[in-house]
Amino acid sequence: MDKQEVGGVRAVARYIPLSPYKVRRVANVVRGMDVDEALAKLHLMPQRAAKPIAKVIESAVANAENNEGLSRHDLYIHRIFVDEGPRRLWRRFEARGRWKPIIRRSCHITVVLREHEE
Repeated sequence: MDKQEVGGVRAVARYIPLSPYKVRRVANVVRGMDVDEALAKLHLMPQRAAKPIAKVIESAVANAENNEGLSRHDLYIHRIFVDEGPRRLWRRFEARGRWKPIIRRSCHITVVLREHEE
């Protein structure tokens, strides 16, 4: 059995400086779509999270074409998920010598592509 039968072709982008909640909203739109259709939709979306997701999908397509010898037109997004990355605490100074924490979130994006079964 090759990689394609077990889990598909994958690509991961780590430490993306966006909140995972905001990235998941965009990832849910393209889940299950063909690769070309998903990329066309992502390039038209106004959300900031659309660009890193498109880069990860293009990386997974390149992995499939170069490493596995698959055709780009036969691929679809089998799984796409967004995990929470490390959080950084930042501070905003307030009155009377106090400060309030600002949480800078990050995320990891994973895309798994598979070939359409005929």
